[in-house]
Amino acid sequence: MEEKIRVSKLMAAQGLCSRREADAYIERGWVSVDGVVVKELGTRILAHQKITLSPAATARQHERVTVLLNKPIGYVSAQAEAGYRPAVVLVAAGSRFAGDAAPLRFEPSHLRGLAPAGRLDIDSTGLLVLTQDGRIARQLIGADSEVEKEYLVRVEGRLPGDGMALLNHGLSLDGVQLKPAEVGWQNDDQLRFVLREGRKRQIRRMCEAVGLRVTGLKRVRIGRVRLSDLPVGQWRYLAPGERF
Repeated sequence: MEEKIRVSKLMAAQGLCSRREADAYIERGWVSVDGVVVKELGTRILAHQKITLSPAATARQHERVTVLLNKPIGYVSAQAEAGYRPAVVLVAAGSRFAGDAAPLRFEPSHLRGLAPAGRLDIDSTGLLVLTQDGRIARQLIGADSEVEKEYLVRVEGRLPGDGMALLNHGLSLDGVQLKPAEVGWQNDDQLRFVLREGRKRQIRRMCEAVGLRVTGLKRVRIGRVRLSDLPVGQWRYLAPGERF
Protein backbone atom coordinates (compact mmCIF):
# COMPACT_ATOMS: atom_id res chain seq x y z
CA MET A 1 0.00 0.00 0.00
CA GLU A 2 1.37 3.41 -1.00
CA GLU A 3 2.44 5.53 1.95
CA LYS A 4 0.85 8.93 2.40
CA ILE A 5 3.02 12.05 2.83
CA ARG A 6 2.36 15.31 4.65
CA VAL A 7 1.10 17.95 2.23
CA SER A 8 3.65 20.51 3.49
CA LYS A 9 6.54 18.07 2.97
CA LEU A 10 5.35 17.25 -0.54
CA MET A 11 4.95 20.94 -1.39
CA ALA A 12 8.55 21.59 -0.37
CA ALA A 13 9.77 18.54 -2.29
CA GLN A 14 7.99 19.81 -5.41
CA GLY A 15 9.58 23.25 -5.02
CA LEU A 16 6.27 25.04 -4.46
CA CYS A 17 7.50 26.71 -1.26
CA SER A 18 9.27 25.94 2.01
CA ARG A 19 7.58 23.71 4.60
CA ARG A 20 7.06 26.67 6.90
CA GLU A 21 5.43 28.62 4.08
CA ALA A 22 3.32 25.58 3.22
CA ASP A 23 1.90 25.45 6.75
CA ALA A 24 1.11 29.17 6.60
CA TYR A 25 -0.67 28.76 3.25
CA ILE A 26 -2.67 25.78 4.55
CA GLU A 27 -3.77 27.80 7.59
CA ARG A 28 -5.06 30.52 5.24
CA GLY A 29 -6.91 28.03 3.03
CA TRP A 30 -4.64 28.71 0.06
CA VAL A 31 -3.78 25.07 -0.74
CA SER A 32 -5.91 22.56 -2.63
CA VAL A 33 -5.36 18.86 -3.36
CA ASP A 34 -7.21 17.51 -6.39
CA GLY A 35 -9.39 20.62 -6.27
CA VAL A 36 -10.33 20.30 -2.59
CA VAL A 37 -9.08 22.90 -0.10
CA VAL A 38 -6.82 21.45 2.62
CA LYS A 39 -8.21 22.51 6.01
CA GLU A 40 -5.86 20.90 8.54
CA LEU A 41 -2.13 21.06 9.17
CA GLY A 42 -0.57 17.63 9.01
CA THR A 43 -2.91 16.38 6.30
CA ARG A 44 -1.36 13.47 4.42
CA ILE A 45 -1.89 12.63 0.74
CA LEU A 46 -0.52 10.32 -1.93
CA ALA A 47 2.51 11.47 -3.92
CA HIS A 48 0.65 11.49 -7.25
CA GLN A 49 -2.16 13.77 -6.08
CA LYS A 50 -2.18 17.27 -7.57
CA ILE A 51 -1.40 20.21 -5.30
CA THR A 52 -2.38 23.72 -6.40
CA LEU A 53 -1.90 27.13 -4.79
CA SER A 54 -4.56 29.81 -4.80
CA PRO A 55 -3.97 33.12 -6.61
CA ALA A 56 -3.48 34.73 -3.18
CA ALA A 57 -0.57 32.39 -2.40
CA THR A 58 0.98 32.99 -5.82
CA ALA A 59 0.68 36.75 -5.33
CA ARG A 60 2.33 36.46 -1.92
CA GLN A 61 5.25 34.57 -3.48
CA HIS A 62 5.71 37.23 -6.15
CA GLU A 63 6.04 39.84 -3.38
CA ARG A 64 9.02 38.06 -1.81
CA VAL A 65 12.39 39.55 -2.67
CA THR A 66 15.86 38.11 -3.15
CA VAL A 67 18.96 40.23 -2.65
CA LEU A 68 22.47 39.73 -4.03
CA LEU A 69 25.17 41.21 -1.80
CA ASN A 70 28.92 41.53 -2.29
CA LYS A 71 29.83 40.68 1.30
CA PRO A 72 32.95 42.35 2.69
CA ILE A 73 35.39 40.65 5.05
CA GLY A 74 34.41 41.07 8.69
CA TYR A 75 30.68 40.35 8.37
CA VAL A 76 29.05 37.03 9.22
CA SER A 77 26.48 35.47 6.92
CA ALA A 78 23.71 34.94 9.46
CA GLN A 79 23.33 35.80 13.16
CA ALA A 80 25.68 38.28 14.82
CA GLU A 81 28.48 36.59 16.75
CA ALA A 82 31.49 37.62 18.85
CA GLY A 83 30.91 41.29 18.14
CA TYR A 84 30.68 40.84 14.36
CA ARG A 85 27.64 42.14 12.52
CA PRO A 86 25.46 40.07 10.17
CA ALA A 87 25.69 40.87 6.47
CA VAL A 88 21.99 41.77 6.30
CA VAL A 89 22.74 45.12 8.02
CA LEU A 90 24.34 46.21 4.74
CA VAL A 91 21.01 45.96 2.93
CA ALA A 92 19.78 49.55 3.12
CA ALA A 93 18.65 52.20 0.68
CA GLY A 94 22.02 53.96 0.76
CA SER A 95 24.07 50.88 -0.12
CA ARG A 96 21.98 49.73 -3.09
CA PHE A 97 24.05 49.37 -6.27
CA ALA A 98 23.48 52.37 -8.57
CA GLY A 99 23.46 49.99 -11.53
CA ASP A 100 20.59 47.85 -10.19
CA ALA A 101 18.15 47.53 -13.07
CA ALA A 102 15.38 45.87 -11.01
CA PRO A 103 12.18 47.96 -10.99
CA LEU A 104 11.63 47.50 -7.24
CA ARG A 105 11.70 50.42 -4.84
CA PHE A 106 13.45 49.56 -1.56
CA GLU A 107 10.99 49.08 1.29
CA PRO A 108 11.71 48.24 4.96
CA SER A 109 9.35 45.27 4.54
CA HIS A 110 11.94 43.71 2.24
CA LEU A 111 14.12 43.12 5.30
CA ARG A 112 11.45 41.10 7.11
CA GLY A 113 12.43 37.43 7.05
CA LEU A 114 15.39 38.13 4.76
CA ALA A 115 17.83 35.29 5.43
CA PRO A 116 21.05 33.99 3.84
CA ALA A 117 20.70 31.06 1.46
CA GLY A 118 24.11 29.58 2.19
CA ARG A 119 27.12 30.68 4.19
CA LEU A 120 30.16 32.75 3.36
CA ASP A 121 32.88 32.82 6.03
CA ILE A 122 33.65 35.99 7.96
CA ASP A 123 37.10 36.20 6.32
CA SER A 124 35.72 35.65 2.80
CA THR A 125 34.12 38.08 0.39
CA GLY A 126 31.89 37.93 -2.65
CA LEU A 127 28.39 36.87 -3.66
CA LEU A 128 25.94 36.18 -0.83
CA VAL A 129 22.25 35.52 -1.50
CA LEU A 130 19.66 36.70 1.02
CA THR A 131 16.05 35.81 0.34
CA GLN A 132 12.50 35.87 1.68
CA ASP A 133 11.58 33.09 -0.76
CA GLY A 134 11.70 29.56 0.62
CA ARG A 135 11.75 28.13 -2.91
CA ILE A 136 15.05 29.86 -3.67
CA ALA A 137 16.54 28.89 -0.31
CA ARG A 138 15.69 25.25 -0.95
CA GLN A 139 17.10 25.42 -4.48
CA LEU A 140 20.44 26.75 -3.20
CA ILE A 141 20.92 24.95 0.10
CA GLY A 142 18.51 22.02 0.08
CA ALA A 143 19.98 18.59 0.72
CA ASP A 144 19.56 17.69 -2.95
CA SER A 145 20.87 21.00 -4.35
CA GLU A 146 23.23 20.69 -7.32
CA VAL A 147 23.65 24.44 -7.92
CA GLU A 148 27.28 25.30 -8.65
CA LYS A 149 29.20 27.85 -6.57
CA GLU A 150 32.38 29.32 -8.09
CA TYR A 151 35.25 30.81 -6.08
CA LEU A 152 38.60 32.49 -6.75
CA VAL A 153 41.09 31.48 -4.06
CA ARG A 154 44.56 32.94 -3.42
CA VAL A 155 46.93 30.47 -1.81
CA GLU A 156 50.46 30.12 -0.47
CA GLY A 157 52.56 26.95 -0.36
CA ARG A 158 53.55 24.13 -2.67
CA LEU A 159 51.02 21.71 -4.08
CA PRO A 160 52.23 18.08 -4.00
CA GLY A 161 52.17 15.95 -7.14
CA ASP A 162 48.78 14.40 -6.40
CA GLY A 163 47.38 17.56 -4.80
CA MET A 164 45.30 18.76 -7.74
CA ALA A 165 43.74 15.34 -8.23
CA LEU A 166 42.85 15.21 -4.54
CA LEU A 167 41.26 18.67 -4.67
CA ASN A 168 39.11 17.62 -7.62
CA HIS A 169 37.98 14.37 -6.02
CA GLY A 170 39.58 12.42 -3.25
CA LEU A 171 39.26 14.39 -0.02
CA SER A 172 37.03 13.80 2.98
CA LEU A 173 36.00 16.21 5.74
CA ASP A 174 34.79 15.01 9.12
CA GLY A 175 34.81 11.45 7.81
CA VAL A 176 32.51 12.24 4.87
CA GLN A 177 33.65 11.95 1.25
CA LEU A 178 33.34 15.26 -0.60
CA LYS A 179 31.46 15.51 -3.88
CA PRO A 180 33.60 15.87 -7.03
CA ALA A 181 34.78 19.47 -7.55
CA GLU A 182 36.30 21.39 -10.43
CA VAL A 183 39.62 22.91 -9.35
CA GLY A 184 42.39 24.40 -11.46
CA TRP A 185 44.99 27.15 -11.51
CA GLN A 186 43.71 30.60 -12.49
CA ASN A 187 47.24 32.07 -12.31
CA ASP A 188 50.46 31.47 -10.35
CA ASP A 189 48.93 31.97 -6.89
CA GLN A 190 45.20 31.70 -7.48
CA LEU A 191 42.95 28.65 -7.81
CA ARG A 192 39.44 28.48 -9.26
CA PHE A 193 37.03 26.21 -7.37
CA VAL A 194 33.58 25.11 -8.55
CA LEU A 195 31.66 23.24 -5.83
CA ARG A 196 28.22 21.66 -5.61
CA GLU A 197 28.11 21.59 -1.82
CA GLY A 198 28.90 23.97 1.02
CA ARG A 199 30.53 22.34 4.03
CA LYS A 200 31.76 24.65 6.79
CA ARG A 201 35.04 26.33 5.72
CA GLN A 202 35.26 23.68 3.03
CA ILE A 203 37.71 25.32 0.63
CA ARG A 204 40.12 26.40 3.37
CA ARG A 205 40.10 22.91 4.86
CA MET A 206 40.54 21.30 1.43
CA CYS A 207 43.57 23.49 0.78
CA GLU A 208 45.04 22.75 4.20
CA ALA A 209 44.71 19.03 3.46
CA VAL A 210 47.09 19.37 0.49
CA GLY A 211 49.56 21.75 2.12
CA LEU A 212 48.22 25.10 0.90
CA ARG A 213 47.20 28.11 2.97
CA VAL A 214 44.35 30.33 1.77
CA THR A 215 45.15 34.06 1.85
CA GLY A 216 42.05 35.30 0.04
CA LEU A 217 38.70 33.82 -1.00
CA LYS A 218 35.96 35.39 -3.13
CA ARG A 219 32.74 33.79 -4.40
CA VAL A 220 32.05 35.03 -7.91
CA ARG A 221 29.11 32.92 -9.09
CA ILE A 222 26.11 30.94 -7.82
CA GLY A 223 24.46 28.92 -10.56
CA ARG A 224 23.87 31.28 -13.50
CA VAL A 225 24.11 34.43 -11.36
CA ARG A 226 27.49 36.19 -11.33
CA LEU A 227 28.95 38.78 -8.97
CA SER A 228 30.09 40.80 -12.03
CA ASP A 229 30.64 44.50 -11.23
CA LEU A 230 28.71 44.63 -7.96
CA PRO A 231 30.96 46.66 -5.59
CA VAL A 232 32.04 45.33 -2.20
CA GLY A 233 29.50 46.23 0.48
CA GLN A 234 26.72 46.96 -2.02
CA TRP A 235 23.68 44.95 -3.10
CA ARG A 236 21.04 44.60 -5.78
CA TYR A 237 17.77 42.75 -6.26
CA LEU A 238 17.55 39.50 -8.19
CA ALA A 239 16.08 40.78 -11.44
CA PRO A 240 12.76 39.58 -12.85
CA GLY A 241 13.50 36.60 -15.07
CA GLU A 242 16.96 36.07 -13.52
CA ARG A 243 17.40 32.47 -12.39
CA PHE A 244 20.04 30.52 -10.51
